[in-house]
Amino acid sequence: MKSTQTARYIGVFAAAMIGITTITQALGAAESLPGKGVIVQPGQENIDGENFQTIIVIKALEELGYDVKSAQHTRYPVLHLAIANGDITFMADHWDPLHQSFFNEAGGEEKLTRTGRYISGCAQGYLIDKKTADEYEINSIEQLTDPKIATLFDADGDNKADLAGCVPGWGCERVIEHQMDAFGLRSTVSHNQGEYSAIIADTITRYKEGKSVLYYTWTPYWVSGVLVPGKDVTWLEVPYSAHPNNVDTKLSNGRNYGFEANTQMIIANKAFLSENPAAAKLFEVMSLSVNDVSAQNLKMKEKGEDGWAATERHADAWIKANRKIFDEWLDSARAAH
Repeated sequence: MKSTQTARYIGVFAAAMIGITTITQALGAAESLPGKGVIVQPGQENIDGENFQTIIVIKALEELGYDVKSAQHTRYPVLHLAIANGDITFMADHWDPLHQSFFNEAGGEEKLTRTGRYISGCAQGYLIDKKTADEYEINSIEQLTDPKIATLFDADGDNKADLAGCVPGWGCERVIEHQMDAFGLRSTVSHNQGEYSAIIADTITRYKEGKSVLYYTWTPYWVSGVLVPGKDVTWLEVPYSAHPNNVDTKLSNGRNYGFEANTQMIIANKAFLSENPAAAKLFEVMSLSVNDVSAQNLKMKEKGEDGWAATERHADAWIKANRKIFDEWLDSARAAH
């Protein structure tokens, strides 16, 4: 009789323990996958050079259990508005302060959230080939107001310098157009716009042919791995700060390239982040080296690769090599859930 009761008690105890274990496992799974059942819609400009940082964020969200859809591609101003409206959840390539006007026009802090410093030390500006710079002692964009200097960079025979410039709709367009007027460059310089990949490819071809080149670019991006500042090309300074946001563009080293040093930030829909503290914390703590992004961009160029699939392989390799850092981001996100 006693053995029967003992067996019954043991059975009840075992069942209880199994139930506790099941509950514990379920709670553990919920904690490790705080995004389970939540749909995320990434957004990005249609430029391969920004795939890498977007994919790193996507893969982190997926490991937290979020259901991440394929990225939607459109222009920066539209992306900011779509994020504010909730049609897109986040973008990993908001340039601060370059995109400040897009941020404000989309509703600002009432609808959008940007935290952390995803990629710091992003530089921008105008460059020319070092050979021409040294021969004619050119170090400032202001010197291009001289027709004799400007025609050195004439690519189409109209006696004006051809500046390989900014994609229409990007933040750099506002700055360049503002400075074209501020520095009196309209009569001697043409700001050539279009798809940047095509414009800069033509610029590189001209450089390889030994011709003088003038172009705008930014970092992180592969261009500065092909036309290396200080070796192949040189930065041009501006005579004074002239920016549509009325800011001082002089850098800490005393140089003034006409653009502030920017930080790429992850910008997201405010309502989404308030409901998803794990994602909010993830976006806050993630950080990539500008050199890592530039190296990935250059690898794409050197191998003749492009597109999402190629970048995803590079992102997987980066995560594998930096797994400890990646896991620290995820642990911080889970702890915030």
